[in-house]
Amino acid sequence: MAGAYQTGIYRNVLKECGYEETAITERLEQTFETIFYGTEAERFYHEAGDDMAYLEDTGNHDVRTEGMSYGMMVCVQLDKKAEFDRLWKWVRTYMYIPEGPCRNYFAWSCSTDGTHNAEGPAPDGEEYFAMALFFASARWGDGEGIFAYSKEAKAILRECIHKGEPGHPGEPMWEPSNHLIKFVTNMDFSDPSYHLPHFYELFAENAEEGDREFWKQAAAASREYLHKACHKETGLSAEYADYDGTPHAGHQEIFGRHDWYYSDAYRTIANIAMDHLWYDKDPWQTEIANRLQKFYCEEQREHWDGVFLIDGTRLEEKALHPVAIVAVNAQAALAADGSHVKECVDRFWNTPLRTGDRRYYDNFLYLFAMLALSGNYRIYRK
Repeated sequence: MAGAYQTGIYRNVLKECGYEETAITERLEQTFETIFYGTEAERFYHEAGDDMAYLEDTGNHDVRTEGMSYGMMVCVQLDKKAEFDRLWKWVRTYMYIPEGPCRNYFAWSCSTDGTHNAEGPAPDGEEYFAMALFFASARWGDGEGIFAYSKEAKAILRECIHKGEPGHPGEPMWEPSNHLIKFVTNMDFSDPSYHLPHFYELFAENAEEGDREFWKQAAAASREYLHKACHKETGLSAEYADYDGTPHAGHQEIFGRHDWYYSDAYRTIANIAMDHLWYDKDPWQTEIANRLQKFYCEEQREHWDGVFLIDGTRLEEKALHPVAIVAVNAQAALAADGSHVKECVDRFWNTPLRTGDRRYYDNFLYLFAMLALSGNYRIYRK
């Protein structure tokens, strides 16, 4: 077994499925251009002043660390340094928390004018910020101040795992006893879609020396956790899950229902596929990707817009993000080797970007799928 980390080979699954390379390149560029520079009804990237920009969650009309970190990852993958720096400066100017128990974290939600809507972080933002910054350092070199990318990334990771220790007030983002990422810092459960073992492998090379063993253990712990969180027959995971992988049914009075396969959870299979592409350390990833594609293509062929319990029980609700489902089912092809790969990829290719108020989440997952399936979601190392 050898992933792209060892081989340097990034599969172009779209080409493998019969699409022309020029058409693939054009679609990828067009997707980026639409999201960043399309019409007011299409884009959600907005420049702010001379040297900053933000990405709006068009469904909630705010700016989230999720979207800002996704945007930075997209930009470093596509060699868009100017946009990357604009986004990062907005993050450091408005989202950074300078004091208190969340010091050196980032407020997970802000208004588009930079006002905080929350005073706490969401761990998925921090892990994407750190990885995007390390890639920026490798691809473009470190600059000065906040643009000393690798220094900023190391500082983020240091806070994530050392808070709660003597001299470090606050709550860590990873549970120290089991190396699992938390959904939020002050609660003892996780979100399967936050688990990025392929990132942690790279953190183990790039973080401060004393933290590297932690990240090696975190990568192993997350791979093990995903076995528990994904249903063995359907491949589906819950949005929130306890540390044993069981769907988390609590806290509904605060967050609403999240023990089902719904919005957050779609990212889980995409992340598993990326870990397989980059590292190929776990044969189970192929099995679970095959099962998820089989579930949709055989058992729920007419109900891709459905909402499910992780055992496959279909509920009355409809998915809030149907294009995202199509995107991740296709991205699963990076790990899958079953009979439904081409069907899932074709369905993705024939699905346009989403329009309307909910386009932000769907179109980001669409763009990530385009990057990954075209061989352009890559590791950058010095």
